Amino acid sequence: MSKIDETAEFIPVRIAVLTVSDTRALAEDRSGDVLVGRILAAGHLVADRQIVRDERGDIAAQLRTWCADADIDVVISTGGTGLTGRDVTVEAHRDVYEKEIDAFGTVFTIVSMNKIGTSAVQSRATGGVAQGTYLFALPGSPGACKDAWDEILVRQLDYRHRPCNFVEIMPRLAEHQQRK
Repeated sequence: MSKIDETAEFIPVRIAVLTVSDTRALAEDRSGDVLVGRILAAGHLVADRQIVRDERGDIAAQLRTWCADADIDVVISTGGTGLTGRDVTVEAHRDVYEKEIDAFGTVFTIVSMNKIGTSAVQSRATGGVAQGTYLFALPGSPGACKDAWDEILVRQLDYRHRPCNFVEIMPRLAEHQQRK
């Protein structure tokens, strides 16, 4: 069973938060606020925070900018993961991914099923890796952001989490780019 190894040292990671919305400004960004609050409460650093419109190219460009930034380890986006025509965040993430973390969406669906029942089928939460940076796309509701953070990310982004976590393999995420 999973647990926190209290003998290991906590390693803070640098996380950027991206809100995808055609209508929200920072003052109304409740989902982004939820993520920032939880990131800081867990002892991590908020490396940057932006809002971009629901435009696939704009979303992918921001993700690529952050992936190229050595001061950002993780990007969490919120919004644009639904089924409507303007929901293009998942496609933008997949344009950037080198590898998809397939089980992230599955685990998020399981967590969501326990909270909102079969309405969970409407979410397309996803995770992946690009240029040694973790990328996660969450739905735009504060509740979904709470669920993803509290049930998945707070543990996987904690180096002390056993039996394994995302932080311990960070140094090896981009090793394929170093081979000749």
